[in-house]
Amino acid sequence: MNSTPPARLWWTSFGIGVLGWGLAASRHWLLQSNAYDLGLFDQWAWLLGNGLPPVSSMEDVHVLADHGAWMFYGSGLLYWFQPSVHWLLASQALALSLTAIPVWILGTQAGLSRRLCWFSCLLWWLQPLVFNVNLFDFHPETWVMPALALAIWCQRQQRFGGWLLLLVLMLGCRDGLVLITLGLSLSLLIQRRWRWAIAGAGLSGAWVLLLSQWLYPLFRGGEGPKAAGRMFSHLGNNFGDILFTLMSRPWLAFTHIDFGDGAFYLLVLILPTLPFWRRRSLVILSAAVPLLLVNLNAEASSYRTLIHHYSLPLAVLSVTAAIDGLALRPRQTFPWKGVIWAVTLWIALAKPWFFTGSYLNRVNVIGDAQQAISKLTPQDRVLTTSYFVPQISQRQHVAFAKKSQSKQAFRNGWTVFLLNPNDPGWGSKKRLQADLLSQAKDKNWTCQSWDSGLELCRKPDAKSTLLPHKKPVHSVPQP
Repeated sequence: MNSTPPARLWWTSFGIGVLGWGLAASRHWLLQSNAYDLGLFDQWAWLLGNGLPPVSSMEDVHVLADHGAWMFYGSGLLYWFQPSVHWLLASQALALSLTAIPVWILGTQAGLSRRLCWFSCLLWWLQPLVFNVNLFDFHPETWVMPALALAIWCQRQQRFGGWLLLLVLMLGCRDGLVLITLGLSLSLLIQRRWRWAIAGAGLSGAWVLLLSQWLYPLFRGGEGPKAAGRMFSHLGNNFGDILFTLMSRPWLAFTHIDFGDGAFYLLVLILPTLPFWRRRSLVILSAAVPLLLVNLNAEASSYRTLIHHYSLPLAVLSVTAAIDGLALRPRQTFPWKGVIWAVTLWIALAKPWFFTGSYLNRVNVIGDAQQAISKLTPQDRVLTTSYFVPQISQRQHVAFAKKSQSKQAFRNGWTVFLLNPNDPGWGSKKRLQADLLSQAKDKNWTCQSWDSGLELCRKPDAKSTLLPHKKPVHSVPQP
């Protein structure tokens, strides 16, 4: 069978990508995106596009000290051409949908019929995890899910140079993907492909050393990405220590696992592809072991959900395992029962229904938010809520009113508060925001309020287009 993906597959993948972009953009318009991580990456990309140091004003962290994602520098070129958060949303959606192309190639490599190759692509598109991750803000590792699938193809085709290059690209999007490059090395070790296994493990170890001994100390005073030690304190104090512990004393990884929570996480993760696995699938599934161990050990439950990005590479491995199982089918007919199974689980575990419920809880704020944002200038230093950050993150100074920021709010040079105590958003509290607004008014900041509870206060010596707070303006939300 010709391994070249058909034109219909390309068009279908693009169509699904555009649909995914539209859904992500709709969620953003509905004020459901957040500072972490869409606002964070949008600000970094804007800073890069303007030739400014890419240091987040929310975390005071350089983009390279976040997760060593040097490939994210490419976003700066796009933002130089036209700054827009939709570069991130669209590229993420298209990367995820186009992962079906290397999935097709893997299917032909395994000897699947044309129909089963289409079914393998459907298994990818219908992964609840893939759909949910596309909606959950933005994360640069989504860009290299096609590279992960192609890396598996390369190692099966004995294309060593291409395989190493793809691993380098993966590591350039997130340091955590070193767990997958190590996992692939483990699967090769099981196959006794010593040269490949040593090369993969060596590349992974060299990248960890580069990050922990040079990059993080240079940009973040030695601390790992987002204080990794606090997330996995029983395994080590930094990223390198954690990885070394997993390699040298792997039994420690099982001492802090909540097996009830972990079993449920594994079940919902593997159910969409489990019926199609066979014994030969175990080789590629062994590549999931390092990442699974880290996710199961994480102190934050977000590592064990189908909403966040931490498990996304496992979806590629599970679909590949299904392809290996489908290759053993005695008849190459289209598995309609498998489609029904995958669709049923997508309906049960994906989150499109949020658009009929929780994603609509800020509709009454949208018009007021548009009016308030139109009053901001590019030079304003804005302290706001988490869900407003990605709406205004293309500036040098923006943060959301979490406790650590609010304690020093009047000392850190913020010139504008854009807050809504009625809906303080993630990481903040109603009382905290109400106190900030009250103090601003006591200090004679000029304030304006809206019926939705949204308030915008500007420091007296900052350029103002607002009415005094004693005469609030009540606006009608725009449709």
